[in-house]
Amino acid sequence: MKIGIDISQIAYPGFGVATYTQKLVETLLKIDKVNEYILFYSSMRRPLRTDFKGALIKKYRFPPTLLDIIWNKLHILPIETLIGKIDIFHSSNWVQPPVQAKKVTTIHDMLIYKYPENIHPKIISTQKRQLAWVKKECDLIIADSKATKDDIIEILGIPEEKIRVIYLASGEEFREKQKEEKIEFVKKKYNLIGDYLLTVGSFEPRKNLSRIIKAYGGIKKTYKVSLVITGQFRWGEKIKYQEGIHNLGFVEKNDLPALYAGSKVFIYPSLYEGFGLPVLEAQSCGCPVVTSDKGSLKEITKDTAIVVDPENAGDIQKGIEKILSMDKEALINLKQKGVAHAGLFTWEKTARETLEVYRELTS
Repeated sequence: MKIGIDISQIAYPGFGVATYTQKLVETLLKIDKVNEYILFYSSMRRPLRTDFKGALIKKYRFPPTLLDIIWNKLHILPIETLIGKIDIFHSSNWVQPPVQAKKVTTIHDMLIYKYPENIHPKIISTQKRQLAWVKKECDLIIADSKATKDDIIEILGIPEEKIRVIYLASGEEFREKQKEEKIEFVKKKYNLIGDYLLTVGSFEPRKNLSRIIKAYGGIKKTYKVSLVITGQFRWGEKIKYQEGIHNLGFVEKNDLPALYAGSKVFIYPSLYEGFGLPVLEAQSCGCPVVTSDKGSLKEITKDTAIVVDPENAGDIQKGIEKILSMDKEALINLKQKGVAHAGLFTWEKTARETLEVYRELTS
């Protein structure tokens, strides 16, 4: 098979979709030496910083807005015009070009329909146009979780038989045991002193940062811990910080495993996620997790994390305090359960199941 994949999302590192695309393609190229891969990459200003050995890469400098017009609005210029003849095309979550080959796309979430107030209007309109073509033309659809699959069926009306659920995974860098020296080095690098709680993710309303901060306000009266926040600001109301909070902004990828491993609790009570990679990353590093009792996060963590009502700051606080007050044996047990659970999710499994979707389309 000649398999075409849109890897343009890699231009925006730090976001879950970029991680998914990067890890999926890297692993496919590692495990599949039979099929031929042609990768489409387009970014006006961002060069491709990854060398996918074993694949043919077709690079272009089209602005995303132009591709939205050409492919989502006018729906002209088949992808084969740019990358040549293929048997399968795997599209991203931004644009849906006309394709003469078999078509598959990954839908990561239904955020634009479930929580439109958390999304920039331009992104909503672009993704709605893209999803309209996905519904009309795609042969098979990959969903990150059963929760996302259910949302796709309910909101888009796509038949269940056209959807395959394939889970994501944490990267190998999070599975390596972090040495105490590395943890202390990273803490010193970011001026962190003493024990801390951690939350990771882009700054946008659905990440629930305001309630996390409110919960922390109650916790710091009893426990001597700081709150560490990492991630890039995207949109929404600017957060008012208080004493004890460290906003690190964007953190280098190599520092994240040590930050997770050094944290007392990882807090991720997101209002909505299609999957929720950070919870598996934290668990892989042996960090106990407090997360949302809704949607994919509860599905992904099962009984290996403390789940809370994300719309209740008091419940978030209680969840964090439950971990902070655990005796040594209970805490070790929770950490071990998390590590074992995260180990069930691997990128090789993700890639092999995705390859099966490609084979299904050409059989």
